[in-house]
Amino acid sequence: MPAEENIAFPLRFAGISKAQRLARSTELLEKVGLTDRIGHKPTELSGGQQQRVAVARALVNDPPLILADEPTGNLDSSSGFAIMELLSELQKNGKTVVVVTHDQRMTQFATNTIFLLDGNVVTEAEFLKATQLQRK
Repeated sequence: MPAEENIAFPLRFAGISKAQRLARSTELLEKVGLTDRIGHKPTELSGGQQQRVAVARALVNDPPLILADEPTGNLDSSSGFAIMELLSELQKNGKTVVVVTHDQRMTQFATNTIFLLDGNVVTEAEFLKATQLQRK
């Protein structure tokens, strides 16, 4: 299934016309930087491109809550920051966005950050101290 149809597929169950589904899909492909891959099947996309299609598909129904587990995990830095900017924009527009990441650079996009260490919630200072000790 081409990227455009893959993203639009969930809208089929909402009774939305094909033209509207494809228009919304195209809009999201633009937001994730994949308009040049609109007709490509998953086997023709890189892992990072597949991940961006998955992000777009998750957003197509305009959900009020977005749970994103490592949304930038397979992406290069530029694409990762673009996805985080998109999620940040959604949060600023009233969506609730929860992101789980191991990439500390992505915390700059967060309004609230919770640090976990060995399964426990810790302060940022405790987390940074522990991670510094691990690097030595």
